[in-house]
Amino acid sequence: MEITLLGIGGGLPATMTKEAADALRSAELLIGAPRVLASLPAECAGEKKEAIRTDDILTLIWEADVSRAAVVFSGDSGFYSGARPLVKKLDEAGLAYRVLPGLSSIQLLAAKLGTPWQDWRLVSAHGLDVDPVWEVCRGKQVFFLTGGTWCPGDICAALTEAGLGDLPVVIAEKLSYPDEVIHRGCAADFSGAKFDSLSVLLADSAPRMTGRSAGWPDELFDREEKVPMTKQEVRANVLAKLGIRPDETVWDVGSGSGSVSIEMAFLAKSVWGCEIIEEALALSRRNREKFGAWNLHLVGGSAPEVLADFPAPDAVFIGGSRGNMSSIVDAVTAKNPNARILISAIALESLHEAMETLTNAGYQIEVTQVAVSRARAAGRLHLMMANNPIYLILGTKPEEA
Repeated sequence: MEITLLGIGGGLPATMTKEAADALRSAELLIGAPRVLASLPAECAGEKKEAIRTDDILTLIWEADVSRAAVVFSGDSGFYSGARPLVKKLDEAGLAYRVLPGLSSIQLLAAKLGTPWQDWRLVSAHGLDVDPVWEVCRGKQVFFLTGGTWCPGDICAALTEAGLGDLPVVIAEKLSYPDEVIHRGCAADFSGAKFDSLSVLLADSAPRMTGRSAGWPDELFDREEKVPMTKQEVRANVLAKLGIRPDETVWDVGSGSGSVSIEMAFLAKSVWGCEIIEEALALSRRNREKFGAWNLHLVGGSAPEVLADFPAPDAVFIGGSRGNMSSIVDAVTAKNPNARILISAIALESLHEAMETLTNAGYQIEVTQVAVSRARAAGRLHLMMANNPIYLILGTKPEEA
């Protein structure tokens, strides 16, 4: 049997390649989703059988007594298409096949806008859970294939809530169809709005400071005399010890000026910080906007109470516990028993408490002392002036946990 997996482009014959059209006309069996099969040209005379799940498609192929079968997908067979899992199954079954591309919604939108798409970041939000704010924070325009979990109005609402209501977006409904509509505006214009299920969204890159290596100069941050700030050298060590990855969710308990939270936001998918002092919280929010740390969520209140509404963390920095260290660690492990935890301490009593708390919670601990001295001018000379030493207590769970 000759098996062809093909994309039909935008859904109309005019957006289909000639090779795909020829394969459809010659196929004795046509398999696909109901909407896709209904859009095929009248000259496609093969028997049509509806199937969406990969296993159901494979069963129809096994049961077919034909010489040519075509599995039909919307859009391009190489862009978030059902062709991908089917190819794997066909390989495992030892069945020969060919794959034909189609015009994708990316190509159709780029052509409509008269712009190349080679530098776009491509994201499927069609039935998949994504973080729109993090996606637009990664330095490129983002093309969202929408539907199911995330619709254009939902994405615009998330961007607006994060402070990106002015971010330019383009929403395209029913690309290539006669009733196609292109909407241009800002995220706030379309927040919560309803669009056709056949829609895509293009969002500009969020304005933010250019990323740099860990440990940004203290002078970059807005400061308040009464609000403590983790200094550059200590901050660099905090980030190094936590080892934050781009797909992770991170907490900052006791965010202070926001310096640690903001640097985290340039490394992690999302950061959740809490601060009980109103003056410090306001400063954190001011620095968040200054640097464009849009994926940083700042909440006012006391830990561990406010942590109950935070998503499960992969890593946590506890910069201030206000006597609640044990209950904060319990709140972390209740969300994710394997989350990495880093606690900073100045007093020896706090060091002892951190070591004991993490050990009792089943963590392996590593203690580092960061002692920093900076040169200060004294007439024609320069003297090294020591800052208070900081203890960093890292807790990680054994690999077998």
